[in-house]
Amino acid sequence: MSNPAAGAPSLNALAGDWDGRTYAWPVRVYYHHTDAGGVVYHGTYLDFMEAARTELLHSLGLDLAELVDRHSVLFMVYGLSVDYHRPARLNELLRVTATIAHAGRVRVDFDQRVLRGDETLVSARVKAACVHPQTFRPVALPETLRERFQK
Repeated sequence: MSNPAAGAPSLNALAGDWDGRTYAWPVRVYYHHTDAGGVVYHGTYLDFMEAARTELLHSLGLDLAELVDRHSVLFMVYGLSVDYHRPARLNELLRVTATIAHAGRVRVDFDQRVLRGDETLVSARVKAACVHPQTFRPVALPETLRERFQK
């Protein structure tokens, strides 16, 4: 009897990976991620990237809710540049990367990619500003957080 899971990624392949510069988050494409053409809907890639950025912050010991509660800092995306190179399809295992490209006084820029193996499917630059959670006015990123981003 053959093993139906032979060749399938192990559960360990679904854990995120941080190399000190880039965080890689695994994503399996499910039916609800696809459009009528059977490929990943273009907006869904942004959801994948959001998850990878959040996991990158978690890997640095940062929790978004705690940043709001403790430091009165909220990250708000204010700029986004996306290039779609190739489509992803149902049941494919992808890797979504997030790299902190720049950490300034108020702004944090991320370079992101969605990969299938070594092939880049989507590339993006995401620009986030630190804002106060009630006023949405720019605030400085706490120095201790900026130091973590620049390491």
